Amino acid sequence: MSIFERYLTLWVALAMAAGIALGTIAPGLVSLVAAAEVASVNLVVAALIWAMVYPMMVGVDPSSLRGVLKQPKGLAITLTVNWLIKPFTMAALGVLFFEVVFAGLIAPADAQQYIAGLILLGAAPCTAMVFVWSQLTRGDESYTLLQVSVNDVVMVFAFAPVVAFLLGVTDIVVPWETLVLSVVLFVALPLAAGLVTRARLGSAERIEAFQSRVKPGSVIGLIATVVILFGLQGEVILDRPLVIALIAVPILLQSYGIFALAYAAAYALKVPHRIAAPCALIGTSNFFELAVAVAISLFGLNSGAALATVVGVLVEVPVMLSLVAFANRTRGRFAARGV
Repeated sequence: MSIFERYLTLWVALAMAAGIALGTIAPGLVSLVAAAEVASVNLVVAALIWAMVYPMMVGVDPSSLRGVLKQPKGLAITLTVNWLIKPFTMAALGVLFFEVVFAGLIAPADAQQYIAGLILLGAAPCTAMVFVWSQLTRGDESYTLLQVSVNDVVMVFAFAPVVAFLLGVTDIVVPWETLVLSVVLFVALPLAAGLVTRARLGSAERIEAFQSRVKPGSVIGLIATVVILFGLQGEVILDRPLVIALIAVPILLQSYGIFALAYAAAYALKVPHRIAAPCALIGTSNFFELAVAVAISLFGLNSGAALATVVGVLVEVPVMLSLVAFANRTRGRFAARGV
């Protein structure tokens, strides 16, 4: 492992602090970055995520895509957790904490807004960053691509009905431009670039050597993304630290709980680790661009719902890194069972 990968948690912690400092010291620069946005997708962040996803896409072997369907268990776990469990547990945790546990700390109107934001997060499983987490756990590139692709297709049909049911509203307007643009930027384009690169490299040895060379750039891209995300939200973090902390509690419980459920199911069903780790991480991670966009369209830019989705952005990277570390530490347990 490179020095960047070995001490990744430290670099991310420093990046979080640097982002908050940048947002305080150079608000003009942060505003300039924030303005580079199309359909609720920040183009600067998108470019960095693209750089993180691309090295893994080089490892996608088109000839193996037909074979991944012979291992349906990982895909079944992903779909079950993402669409039959996760949205409903997130809604339940939101109600538990903001109507019961934190009832004395939060005004009822604000509590309903935070619950709505949490529901939007729970109903929007990850599209982009899961490729990064899969790469860090040595996941199967082709199978991860299949899981994300199928999940995106389901999201097109299931997101609005699930959110409408849980929020009790009927006028959910899915921001299709955000959904389509994200899939194009984070899946289609890096996949096309990866396939072209793979074809030009030719041999498996050259492909592996190329991935090793570009992987540090992927980690640096992750750190730069954290700086920008925390820079964009630095003012909110400093102005409302208690609210941020309260919203983070159910998100943290949801994240670790969903991962534990999916990872344990994969272990029990003897799913290989290279598939088990990404399938558990997909359900844990969130499609925050979509969640933020819908929160703003439904409740407004300065609403509590929008704030809750932003907290999901801030919590995600540290949580996911801790789960990546756990998945890597427990790889041997899957190997011991012959999977």
